[in-house]
Amino acid sequence: MDQLLAIMQQLRAECPWDRAQTPESLTEYAIEEAYEVEEAVRSGNVNNVRDELGDLLLQVVFQSQMYSEQGAFDFNDVVEAISQKLIRRHPHVFQKHQFGQLTSEQVAALWKEIKQQERQGEKKSRLDDVKHAPAIIQAEQIQKNAAQVGFDFANAQEAFIKLEEEIDEFKQAMSQQNSDEMLDEFGDCLFSFINVGRKLGLSSEKALLSTIYKFRTRFAYIEEQAQLQNKNIDHMSLDEMNQLWDQAKQILKQQVVYEKSN
Repeated sequence: MDQLLAIMQQLRAECPWDRAQTPESLTEYAIEEAYEVEEAVRSGNVNNVRDELGDLLLQVVFQSQMYSEQGAFDFNDVVEAISQKLIRRHPHVFQKHQFGQLTSEQVAALWKEIKQQERQGEKKSRLDDVKHAPAIIQAEQIQKNAAQVGFDFANAQEAFIKLEEEIDEFKQAMSQQNSDEMLDEFGDCLFSFINVGRKLGLSSEKALLSTIYKFRTRFAYIEEQAQLQNKNIDHMSLDEMNQLWDQAKQILKQQVVYEKSN
């Protein structure tokens, strides 16, 4: 661990890319690495799990180093904080004489109770609990929570009108080539589109995953056909790839129809 911390400190001092990073710029990598850990565990390949856990640990070390440079805290403070939290939230383990044997359900309830006690005095919003999830799921959930107090569109049509307004604002930001405005308005468009889906009872997460699967499958067909035709996909024109894409769409549609009829 000391070696890893020393390596990270040297990278921040001598590597231009590492030196240019900020806590904000690295958060997307932490999320990405967490997903890769999940995928590795699901694959059952222990070597991949080991490597991906290392990549995730790097994100903790990297962030800790940057905050240490600010004089806020260092890696040891992070370790101490999580150690104390685990002890505090597991009194049934570290203070057995007070609790005796608890079931898994009782442990979960105790964890929740202790967590609530820790947050006493904090300003609480009904949206506060919607944080630790992918962005699409967060968007859907906070929209649902806000809707519980009536802060919502009456129907999908009204939500769609709002989406159209956001798209117009995004177009304006594009015309001005303002990167900050484009990012902001693009986020508003995504949020509004998710809201339209929610009002229609559609899961944005499932819809996007379905589209990703379709794209993967169709692109794999392009790669396969390029190989069968002895073509290097890197040198194929866009028109050639689009033709194969259309073929893939037709073939996959026929497969779906066949599967449904059987």
